[in-house]
This record gives sequence, C-alpha cells and structure tokens, in this order.
Amino acid sequence: MMRTRLDSLRPTSGAAALLATLSLVALTGCPGGDASGVTFGTGTEGGSLTAGDSSSITLSGGETTTGGGSNSAGSDSSGAAVDTSGDSGPGGCTGNADCADDPGGPVCDPASGTCVACTADDDPCTAGNYCNDADHTCVPGCANDDDCEGDLTCNVATHGCEGCTMDSECAAGFVCDTGACVPGCNDQQACPNGLACCSNECIDIAVDVAHCGGCDSPCAPDHATADCSGGVCGVGSCDNGYEDCNGAANDGCEVSGACACAPNQQYACYTGPIGTQNVGMCADGVQTCNAQGTALGPCVGQVLPGIELCNSGADENCDGTTDEDPDFDGDGWTQCGGDCCDEIGIGCLAPELVNPGAFEFGGNTVDDDCDGTTDNVVPTCDAGIASNTASADNYARAIDLCQFTDLNPADPADRTWGVINGTAALRRADGTANPAANSRSVRSGFGTVITPQYGARLAVLSSGTAADSNDANPAFTAFQEGQDMLVTSGFPADWLAANGNTLPNVPGCPALNGNQAHDPMMFTLDVRVPTNAQSFSVMMYFFSAEYPEYVCTAFNDFFVALVDSTNATNPADGNIAIYDDGITQWPVGVNILEAANGLFTQCSNGAISQCGLGGAYAGCTATNELSGTGFDTMGATLQSCGYNGRYGGGTGWLQMSGNVTPGEVMTLRFAIWDTSDGIYDSLVLLDDFQWSVDASEPGVQPG
Repeated sequence: MMRTRLDSLRPTSGAAALLATLSLVALTGCPGGDASGVTFGTGTEGGSLTAGDSSSITLSGGETTTGGGSNSAGSDSSGAAVDTSGDSGPGGCTGNADCADDPGGPVCDPASGTCVACTADDDPCTAGNYCNDADHTCVPGCANDDDCEGDLTCNVATHGCEGCTMDSECAAGFVCDTGACVPGCNDQQACPNGLACCSNECIDIAVDVAHCGGCDSPCAPDHATADCSGGVCGVGSCDNGYEDCNGAANDGCEVSGACACAPNQQYACYTGPIGTQNVGMCADGVQTCNAQGTALGPCVGQVLPGIELCNSGADENCDGTTDEDPDFDGDGWTQCGGDCCDEIGIGCLAPELVNPGAFEFGGNTVDDDCDGTTDNVVPTCDAGIASNTASADNYARAIDLCQFTDLNPADPADRTWGVINGTAALRRADGTANPAANSRSVRSGFGTVITPQYGARLAVLSSGTAADSNDANPAFTAFQEGQDMLVTSGFPADWLAANGNTLPNVPGCPALNGNQAHDPMMFTLDVRVPTNAQSFSVMMYFFSAEYPEYVCTAFNDFFVALVDSTNATNPADGNIAIYDDGITQWPVGVNILEAANGLFTQCSNGAISQCGLGGAYAGCTATNELSGTGFDTMGATLQSCGYNGRYGGGTGWLQMSGNVTPGEVMTLRFAIWDTSDGIYDSLVLLDDFQWSVDASEPGVQPG
C-alpha cells in the first residue's frame, strides 16, 4: 500500500520529539480531542504536559510520553506544557528561525551553529532524496519506505528501494536490477538534479574530466593533468618541464621549457646602446607577445640615438649632453663644422678622409669635400689669363690650382685645401724679389704642336725669355746665344745646404762653375694639402739650348721643384725634379739624358758634348714637338764649338710627383736658372697639378 510521507512524524529525540508531537496536535485543529488514540486534556480540565530529565510527557488521562532533554515547556490553552526555546548551538544559528532565507539551507545544525540543507534529525529533503549527514546535503535515495513506489521498501543502509519489478518503480537515478533499485539510468529512467546519463551512469558533466560538457567529451590535455569546470575542459597542472604558455586547453602544456612571455601581453623594449635608454631623446618602445606565448614581436615606437643636430637644444645622440659637437674621426672637422661623414656608416667607410678639407676624388661616388655634390671636381680657371700677367695667383691658376683659401679662416668650415691667399709670388732663385719680368709668362700653348695638358693655359718659366719663336708679350729672343737678363741671385739656400753647399751634378761630368744663379726665375706658393691627399703631381716639359754641344759640361742649367713638407719620404734636399734610378738621383737638366731612356726624347740623335768630353746619344725619338719653340734652329754659332746642326732639345712631358702630409700647409718652389753664365738658355713648361689619394715615388717619370 502506498503510504503518505509525513516528515514531521519521523522519530526525533528530546525536545525535537516533543515539538514534533505538538505539531501534530496543532495540525489536528482539535484541542483536547483525540488523535490516533491519544487524548489531550484541556486547560480547564487541569491536564498538563511536562518535559523533564527523563523526557516524560504526562497527558490528561494519565498517559506519559518519554523523551530526552531537559527543556521545560510552558502551558498551552489546554494546560499542556510546550517547548518553544529550540536547541542552542555554540554560535551562529540557534534555531531554524535563524535560517529563514539563508543560502546555506533552512535547517540549523546545532553542532556547528550553521544553516544547512538538512541534518539527520531534521530532514526536509523532498521525496526520493535523503540527507547525507556527512555534508548535510540532500542526495538521491530513499530515507524511508514512503520514498519507495508500490510495495518496495527502503534499505536505509544503501538508501535504495528494494523489491522492484521495473525501472519506473525506482527513484530517478536508479534502475531495477534483480529486484533491487540500484544506481543507474537509461533512456526511460532519467538522472535527477540535471545529471547526464552516460553509459547507464549518472554523471555531472559540469565537473567530470572523463565526460566534460557531454558524455563523449573526455579532457586529455598534452603534458598535463585534466580539469573540468562548467563543462569546459581546462589544464590542471603541467608535467615537469612543460609550460602552458598560451592558456589554451586544447593543446595542454605545449612548450617544453619556460614560456617566453605571456600571450598578447605588451612589454617595454629598447635595443639601443647601454646607457642611452630613456636619456635625452631616446625612449622605450613596445613589443607584444604572440598568441602562443613563444616569442616577442618587434620593438615598435622606440627612439634610438641619432646624429646630434646642431644648435637644436636637444640631446639626439642620448649621451646626456645637449648640442655637443665632437670630432669623432679626428680629421679636424665636426658635424656642425661641416663634416658630412664623421662616423663610419652607410656611404661613409673612411670618415677621416671625408670633410670640407678634402679634395673631390672623381669617380668614387663619395662627396669627399662635403659640398653636397658627388664627384664634382674643381672646374678649370685659367681661360683668358693674359700672357704677360704679373699676378702670381694667375700662375697658380695656369697650372690648374684653382682653389684658394685663408690660412686661418674665421669659420672652420672654410679651412679647405687650396693656395693660401697672399702666398703666391714670383721671385729669384734665393727668394729675393724682382726677377726679370720677361722670364715668365702664361701661354695657351708652346710652339706649333705643344698644347696644355689640362685647361686652357700653361705656365712658362725661363732663364731667358719665356716665349716661343712666334710669341709676344713677352716677345721671343733666341735661346742659342741666349738673352742675358742681367739678373743674378744666390741658389736656394736650404737646397744647397742639403747638398753640402755644392751644386749636385751627374757622375762623370765636370764640376759646375760659379756661386750664383744667372737669370733666375722662381714661382713660389703655399698650399694647404687636402685631408685625403697623400701626394701630388705636376706635368713638366724641360727645354735647353745646351743640347747637344754643352752636355756634361760646367754650364749645366738647373730646374728644381722644391717641396717643403713634413712628409719624410721626399728627397732629403726637397727637390722632386730628379730621376731616381735607385742608386743616383739625377737632377733635371740637359745631363738627365745620361740617366735613362725616355727622359730626353725631343732632339736629334748623334754626336753630343762638342764643347765637353764628347760622346754620342741615341735616345731621341722625334723633333716634331720642337717645331716653333725656338729650340729647333739649325746652324753654327760663335759658342757652338764647331757644331752646325740642330741645336736645342727637350724632355717631352714628364710627370713630376711628391708626397705630402694630409691637411698640412706646404710650400712649393719652382725655379730655373743658368749655371756659370747667362747664355744658352733653358725653359720649363708647368701644367695639370693634381692631388692623389695614394703615395707616390718622388721624382719624374715619362708622361
């Protein structure tokens, strides 16, 4: 028979039992009446209800109920004593009234003083559930026979209904197995409390790692223990040596080793030199971790040290100082002083060679002189110079030295290479003033064949008249007998002293006569050397009327090119108008033909030194360049010692080189004179001055 469950009639102890009994009385609505064979007296009949130590209750009519506890009940309207105080816990709630609307539950647990869903003594769980006294929660199962269907009975040990014949006779979450309701489920027998039926077992798919979010959804992260929360798989703890860098459950602990960074997290970054971070203009950037946590992205937005801008008021190179202007390459120029290449970088591989003091080396695609243009060599400057100009600067221009500068400019950026203003001069051989004016000129060519090597003009210096047979201003005078200019001077003193105060001579030739330079002419100038130059060269062409009669005699005319430089690789006496064969330094003059082939080529082969020791020469290659020069005359003279052939000859163009120290101010002296007398004149052409970034072999070479 199906029994109606009255949870309030479940036996209790002590005062709780008394209260349960009184509740039944209240439910009957019949004070003093009869209930289940128990008759309560009324107040007027003097009946009483007392709970003593033995928990005995005396009812009117003489019946006594025994309970525990020692509470004392007051009297109701019928005279029965009723307990209204409730048990008192050690703290917190003291009765169920304290647990109304409490999220912990409606029942006060007297042992802990907390509100719970149920206790063993107070079980308000719904039908089909019983109170689990371990955690005071209602769980599926029977509490008594009233929870079982039909003729089933409750096994209070297993909380299962026994004696079933079909699943429907079992509570939710139980199935009938061999006459007993056991935990289980199927398509017709559902699980209680929202549990899922997975393989005939009720599962909480919200937390079960084998059935997370569904029956066929196991959590199995790589290299980690599993976790299920809210029906979603997660990573519990990683195996030793692994990390979950991306926080994604689908790949577990995916990184062997430590995580590089937190996914999508941003970090401050800086890749500049140590000591510059957040100094001056320099500032941190931001780099972002990738979604996998395995690598950081590029540093975005950082400000790195740059070139210190001039007078900006800012510290662009982040060294803690504003607007400093160092000379990093030590070339004498700073960035603010015009140096466009002060440190090694792109397009600046040799900073010490690039600055306003350098010369533009054509073809290297570098703005050597920092003028803003690449490979723009200095243009020519000698067009239109008058032949008889008295300006020494024009002689510099005639040999293609076209840049002039001050010795000590106010602005360091103007300390460029070039002829030092005010230093060019036309002098005698010893540096004294007033040489013969007709002994120098600027020409557009010489003779009918020879033309300038560069530009429109060349310079002419002579111990006679600086003119060919067709020239004017000055006009031509014959070189053979010569024109005594009636001017003398000493020899260059430093050069003479370096040679032991003796004029250098060709081995085997007689000593030179006299201690004066006859008809001397010298062109001198100071030049600031480019900072990238190691040497220079000048093209020269020497002629002498002493060929062939006076070869190897005491009348050898001289041409010297003296270089006053700190570079010690030049000849000791400073003269680069020599030919060095490795044994002897042969000075330029008519006797240089004894030194090597190719040094005196414009002449007639045959007998030489008719006025000396005699001999023969076969190194002449042509005479065409002598045409119209005045060194192409035929016939005898009073001083030709019987020779009546072609007199006069020349070297052809020779390249004359000397070494320099970059950035120095050097002095150049080009001088020519007659030795021993003032006749049989000589002449030199000078042109095409050039700088070189390479050192040279000082002296002359065939051009």
